[in-house]
Amino acid sequence: MFSKEIVVRCESGLHNKQATYFVQKANEFESSIWLESENRKMNAKSLLGIMSLGIVTGATVTLSAAGSDEEAAVTALEALLKRDVY
Repeated sequence: MFSKEIVVRCESGLHNKQATYFVQKANEFESSIWLESENRKMNAKSLLGIMSLGIVTGATVTLSAAGSDEEAAVTALEALLKRDVY
């Protein structure tokens, strides 16, 4: 398992278009990917799960992945959380 703590820098947090694009990117990887915020952990490949976390700009989240492409998945998704993804 590979994980990283990240401060979300998307201007409007991880909602609507940003969340959709994030989930689409997560689904490109074979690994199981999880996003954790405030002791709530959701599957990063689930749009409803990600949106239910209510992640806002400046929030600290933990992104983790387990599988054959875990490091690539975390690195790619980290880049999306550090900028506006649309």
